[in-house]
Amino acid sequence: MGSLGTAELIIILIVLLALFGGKKIPGIARSLGRSLNEFKAGLRDEPSSTDTSASETEEQS
Repeated sequence: MGSLGTAELIIILIVLLALFGGKKIPGIARSLGRSLNEFKAGLRDEPSSTDTSASETEEQS
């Protein structure tokens, strides 16, 4: 259990086509990809909590 087979993926694709139509799916996929890339970039740019606490203690000394 837990893995998706070919039949399940085909059913999901058919449901998505029925809900959104063929013209909207590429735009939805594009915006999802952009938001995922932006999220990953935000994770890379954000300093970890241990880095900021270490620099704050150095400044206080």
